Amino acid sequence: MYRIDKLLKQDQKLFHTGDLALLWGINNKNTLYTAIKRYVQKGILISIHKGFYSTIPLDQLVPIRLALGFLHRFAYVSCETILINKGIIFQKENYYSLVSDISTNFTIVDKHFKVRKMKDKYLFNDQGIIKKDGIAFAGVERAVIDILYFNPTFNFDNRAGVNWQKVKKMQKEMRSI
Repeated sequence: MYRIDKLLKQDQKLFHTGDLALLWGINNKNTLYTAIKRYVQKGILISIHKGFYSTIPLDQLVPIRLALGFLHRFAYVSCETILINKGIIFQKENYYSLVSDISTNFTIVDKHFKVRKMKDKYLFNDQGIIKKDGIAFAGVERAVIDILYFNPTFNFDNRAGVNWQKVKKMQKEMRSI
């Protein structure tokens, strides 16, 4: 099977250089970089960032999926992004909030992302995490717990929109693990 066939038949649309090496079974870096360069020149691969590519136009990608692909590690959407969408805080942020095992900020295709680092024992605890279309999102109470983890004095604009008993119960259960 040709490399282009393998590439375009994949369900995923975002690839790192290492992903392409595995997909095509290429061990020689020069061969790999030459193949990638040719596919970028032909418009089959779109270069997003050094070593990160897409097979579809960037404006067709969901920003969160783009960020998760770029991070190339476990992360979920939380904090301000969830709390703004659910009406718990009213200010608008110009970035998407993610929680992972690293702390970084980056911009891809005019979208800004803020990633906060959380200890593994909390990060990989799936309480209050909802998966939708392969993306993990914090529920309201988990987003509250997460933002309080990073900023214990955080001010919520709509405290009535949060089930505080559930927050306390989840916090207690997460600490005991």
